[in-house]
Amino acid sequence: MENLQAKGYGASDSFFSSLKPMAFERTPPKEDEVLIDILYCGVCHSDLHQVKNDWGNTLYPCVPGHEVVGRVAQAGSAVTKHKVGDIVGVGCMIDSCGHCHPCKEGEENYCEGPVSWTATYNGYMKPDDSGFNTYGGYSDKIVVKESFVLSIPEALDIKSAAPILCAGITTYSPLKHWGVKEGSKVGIAGVGGLGHMAIQLAKALGAEVTAITRDEEKREDALRFGASQVLVSTDKDAMAEKELSLDFILITIPDEFEVNAYINLLKRDGVLVTVGLLAPYEKAVNNMGMAMHRRSIAGSLIGGIAETQEVLDFCAEHRIAPEIEMINIQDINEAYDKMTDQEVHYRYVIDMQSLKDEEIS
Repeated sequence: MENLQAKGYGASDSFFSSLKPMAFERTPPKEDEVLIDILYCGVCHSDLHQVKNDWGNTLYPCVPGHEVVGRVAQAGSAVTKHKVGDIVGVGCMIDSCGHCHPCKEGEENYCEGPVSWTATYNGYMKPDDSGFNTYGGYSDKIVVKESFVLSIPEALDIKSAAPILCAGITTYSPLKHWGVKEGSKVGIAGVGGLGHMAIQLAKALGAEVTAITRDEEKREDALRFGASQVLVSTDKDAMAEKELSLDFILITIPDEFEVNAYINLLKRDGVLVTVGLLAPYEKAVNNMGMAMHRRSIAGSLIGGIAETQEVLDFCAEHRIAPEIEMINIQDINEAYDKMTDQEVHYRYVIDMQSLKDEEIS
């Protein structure tokens, strides 16, 4: 069977200056795969890092996008969970080894196979010498194994559902893993694309939420999302007053920051988890401050497929949705500029009809 002709927007090399129209091929769906007509794709800050090769692992050409919502256009003969016409989602992963302990326990995001899991774009999480690459959701179609395809609940608006597939699960997974529940006192550091979802999710889990931001202008939004109070991190007196007050802190800050001021907010046995930081802390962790109150620092990476379906269903049940701004694919470079300049509030979502209407050769 001939390959499928696809089109999208991508970066062709590491001298990234802008995303450009790109034609490429996808393999037709195997018996356990579905072909998805992409309707919407969220824009994640990691897309920007990846196309610029900020992490030194980008495979080119790079077609980003791992917050994909679309309609099943074709289903393989062995597919049982999804049928033609279903509205479905694809998050950060499209495959994993399936045999290691994490995979068998439904935590494919921690796959211990030779190449770890297969990313929706940029190939294997641990690239090998084969040059194997994958192309993401800034495109008109995608082919995915049915076990990595999510059902989008009818109660969710499909436009705003897209960011739940990354921003939603990235924040939901650590909240659930560390047992955030009714009465938990939770701090959410950073009120952006991840943080505004985390506030809503923690609130729905029953927590008393403190939003922590360096931007006083985010106060009103944080309260609207469900925070009980807002702590401005640059106010040293306010930070000192709240020491030993929180059970759990989720850090969604995407850049380097000084972590010790946040550690001091934790109670005895409190836990601080970073999900937005892929760079070192600005200063070394104060181990005495950790030891004196038996505090812990941890990290978390998206979530497994079952947990991603869980957060979709949870958001539908509790009427949680990210705040989004719809854009056309032709405006993606301007959107990246605004992300770089921190001028975007919360999440961009691309209307892929704008791509389908464009002639790309």
